[in-house]
Amino acid sequence: MTPLHRGSCLCGAVLYEVHGPLRDVVACHCTQCRKQTGHYLAATAASREDFRLIRSAELRWYRSSAGAERGFCGHCGSVLFWSRDGGPDISITAGTIDGATGVTTAGHIFCASKGDYYVIPEEGYRREGWT
Repeated sequence: MTPLHRGSCLCGAVLYEVHGPLRDVVACHCTQCRKQTGHYLAATAASREDFRLIRSAELRWYRSSAGAERGFCGHCGSVLFWSRDGGPDISITAGTIDGATGVTTAGHIFCASKGDYYVIPEEGYRREGWT
């Protein structure tokens, strides 16, 4: 049976479904993620083939770098997606998924950019960049 996950922004103006498996969560401590969320970003990911927008009138995309953009709700401001240009997957902020996800936190990236006000947990891997 194919997994089905649904999620949305805080106000419900952006609604999505994933008809397939989710990747374990990766916590990103890069400066951009910290600026966008106010902390670090915890995101899972799904194949673009499995991802469907159900309601998207308020979805806005911000080009945050030469090779990626970030999706958010233009009404309530919820941070929703991160998308690498031409990538096979779309990253989805884990907290926007309704109900149980069945995933765990696999590790942390861009650890050298973390804030000085928190400690990265020992569980999972730690990387200074992408790899």
